Amino acid sequence: MRIIIQRVQYASVKVDNEITGKINNGLLVLAGFEPEDNQEDFEWISKKIVQLRIFGDESGVMNLDIKQVNGDILVVSQFTLHASTKKGNRPSYIKASKPDEAKTQYNNFINVLKTHIDSEIQTGIFGADMKVELLNDGPVTIYIDSKNKE
Repeated sequence: MRIIIQRVQYASVKVDNEITGKINNGLLVLAGFEPEDNQEDFEWISKKIVQLRIFGDESGVMNLDIKQVNGDILVVSQFTLHASTKKGNRPSYIKASKPDEAKTQYNNFINVLKTHIDSEIQTGIFGADMKVELLNDGPVTIYIDSKNKE
């Protein structure tokens, strides 16, 4: 499982010009899945998300986590995180989970993430053509791959 976390002042996702998820002050999480991803990956990534100390404290030092700032989370599926660009100019997505499997993984991941945070998690619509708007705060953007735990 691969994710991109962006600390945001706000973020929203639209499908067919309608907002399906919207947050203020929190984390936009773009999530991509591959067939081998399982509950262990979802747990590990979820804990990383809620424990990352990437919000400023009273001194402006990144020392606080999402819970400490009462932040929100918006999760958007992003199969292109598994793009391979080694050959040619057209990315290959052969490593990404197939849509049916990825949708199940996406929903399972969101359910695991919900167990680690009290605030509601906002989402896009899996497989839809989504328009994501955000104001990256910092900017702070972090890449995490559950296959690189060590």
